[in-house]
Amino acid sequence: MTDPGIDEGRRTRLSKFLSGLLRHFPDEYGVDLDAGGWADRETVEAVVTDRYDWADADAVAAVVTADPKGRFETRDGEIRAAYGHSVDVDLDAGDGEAADQGDVPTTLYHGTAPGNLDAILEEGLRPMGRREVHLSPDVETARAVGRRHADEAAILEVDVGEMRDDGFRVSERGPETYTADRVPPAYLSRLD
Repeated sequence: MTDPGIDEGRRTRLSKFLSGLLRHFPDEYGVDLDAGGWADRETVEAVVTDRYDWADADAVAAVVTADPKGRFETRDGEIRAAYGHSVDVDLDAGDGEAADQGDVPTTLYHGTAPGNLDAILEEGLRPMGRREVHLSPDVETARAVGRRHADEAAILEVDVGEMRDDGFRVSERGPETYTADRVPPAYLSRLD
């Protein structure tokens, strides 16, 4: 893949637009997602080139393949967001086997605002405005995610080994992102 020559600001803008298009507002731009969240790649590229006169198929490919958090997936002429949807999709639809059969760590982490801790420890982690709860592979990543909600993030440890033993699904969705439908409070502990 050759570098399409877009600067970092444009690359970020294009990544954010693609994320929104494939996670939250495909209908607004006439993009159809199938049950698994897959969209026709040429349709997505046409939407992008219509929106940004400086972007083309190579720019889309560069953003998708170089994304450090693994936000996107591609296959045979299709593209999708790998996680973070607010629209109704089942990322495991049509895969033949559940996505959680991979190498998921036995402990993951979740960063949040300290003011949310009491409710989370009582009710567990719920997806809120998204389809799934997002979990991080290490404390530092969870802290960075939590800082979006508060200057000093509170970190929760998630006992994924016990969750999976009890039949809960946990899936790897990118190099720094794992998802679950929910995390009951029995599997959570606060890190100080």
